[in-house]
Amino acid sequence: MSIKSPCVDICKFDSKTGLCLGCLRTRDECKSWKKMKDKHRRKVIDDRSRREALLDR
Repeated sequence: MSIKSPCVDICKFDSKTGLCLGCLRTRDECKSWKKMKDKHRRKVIDDRSRREALLDR
């Protein structure tokens, strides 16, 4: 089963971290999401809390 994209159509990137303020992915992760294996997608999604903490600093 394919893992759904976490995109929420905000698509604004933080200049310091390079993370999208909506889905917390990098530009490269957003661009390559459709080609990513589910294992890598799961790692990106599981890393959300750490990435969110980076934006709160």
